[in-house]
Amino acid sequence: MIRQKTRLYRRATPDPLVTERTHLAVTGATGFIGQALCSHLIKQGFTVSALVRDIARASKLLDARVTLISGSLDDPNSLHALLQGCDAVIHCAGAVRGQSQEDFNRTNVQGTAKLLEAVNNQVKTPGFLMISSLAAREPKLSWYAQSKYQAEQQLLTQPDTLDWAILRPPPVYGPGDKEMLPVFKAMVRGIGPVPGDTSARTSLVHVDDVISAITALLRLAQLERATYTLHDGKTNGYNWTEMADEVAAVWQCKVRLVCIPAPLLNAFAATNLKLSKILGYAPMLTPAKLRELRHPDWVVSNAEITAATGWQPHISFKTGLEKLRDSVL
Repeated sequence: MIRQKTRLYRRATPDPLVTERTHLAVTGATGFIGQALCSHLIKQGFTVSALVRDIARASKLLDARVTLISGSLDDPNSLHALLQGCDAVIHCAGAVRGQSQEDFNRTNVQGTAKLLEAVNNQVKTPGFLMISSLAAREPKLSWYAQSKYQAEQQLLTQPDTLDWAILRPPPVYGPGDKEMLPVFKAMVRGIGPVPGDTSARTSLVHVDDVISAITALLRLAQLERATYTLHDGKTNGYNWTEMADEVAAVWQCKVRLVCIPAPLLNAFAATNLKLSKILGYAPMLTPAKLRELRHPDWVVSNAEITAATGWQPHISFKTGLEKLRDSVL
């Protein structure tokens, strides 16, 4: 396990919102976390500049407090427009699908480098909050994990004028999620497909708690160059049986866990990767992604973010599933 040294910014209770940090720039604003974050920031009274690749996909963000910047991380002009007058950057953008390490590096590493360069070129350097991934804790597992780890490493060499923090969520679920929701939907139909060992454990967190954690970090007078993790309050996370039991209790259904035979899943992932190169699409399930999915320990702690900000999770897994039952599934 790779652990990054962190500095804790300790306080008995969190300070009120830093009033001068009112204009925020958000990358990946049409993604799962980014879109929910922007909607929350608008309601909280912030002014938001949102970087989006597709204006049409950003229709939910149309608001007097939001300026939509059409562009990407490799476009200096759009980055310049995004950062004008902002007090902090929340970097949510990232590639989660790809055919090779380079596919992930292009956005997650090189894109982050270009964003950091643009940030450091501002007259007043804004704070920088990177929404990374718990996968960065195990960079050898997958192309995605390696790219997120390398993106994080770039922050360690930034000039002292840049205040930054990294947030590493475990699997995040909620409305709009495209990774955990299919798993829950399958369980509701009675079958819980398991890619590895049913004893593997992972922490979970609802998207609303991720957003409240981001807001808590923005309350700090200074981002303390630290890496934080977070979870929903269950200290030791969940194994597959425990997740299935929670789904069964909320939906009043029976869930049977089915371990997919390793040779079958390996063959499917390898075939998917080959077909993606022939047909030109970005695959999610690849042999590299399988190593991530089969990792036995994705459990994290809330200790550091709570010590730094006073943040606590408010949505248990049961409550989060109930929200999904009532609004999505």
